Amino acid sequence: MSGFTHFDAEGRAVMVDVSDKAETERTATAAATVRMQPETLRLILEGGVKKGDVLSVARLAGIMGAKRTPDLIPLCHPLALTSVKVDLRCDPERNAVDVTATCKLKGQTGVEMEALTAVTVAALTVYDMCKAVDRGMTITDVRLLHKAGGKSGVWDASGTQAGDSAASESNPGAA
Repeated sequence: MSGFTHFDAEGRAVMVDVSDKAETERTATAAATVRMQPETLRLILEGGVKKGDVLSVARLAGIMGAKRTPDLIPLCHPLALTSVKVDLRCDPERNAVDVTATCKLKGQTGVEMEALTAVTVAALTVYDMCKAVDRGMTITDVRLLHKAGGKSGVWDASGTQAGDSAASESNPGAA
């Protein structure tokens, strides 16, 4: 189990001890996409979904999801988030709603899981609110786009860390 910090010597899952880590500004941005039928997207854009304003409700759900991440993901530290921004944009050319979320804090551990949870919960909310008219929607491309702060520094979805292109070429996605 080398390389994983959340397993002990016997391979048992443990919460990582971050008490000796320095507090730094940390940010993470994640994204997801909900693909649907053109008629479903039209209903969202025109406010015709019976459950209400899909984009506003999904935005709030994403924020709430980020705040509840340690309740959903085992071994995730409870964090004092200082900012959660969730954005939903409709793309009629792709019949999709694109979701992005950025989480911030000053702390001892990163906010990647919070950003990923935010976009996932927002995307699930879009699905829930529209499933009566389109059960074939798909939630795709859930991914981390950017993280900054902490010992590992900056990472972008291109797979490169600032000042360390050789390391990321041999291990794309390392952060």
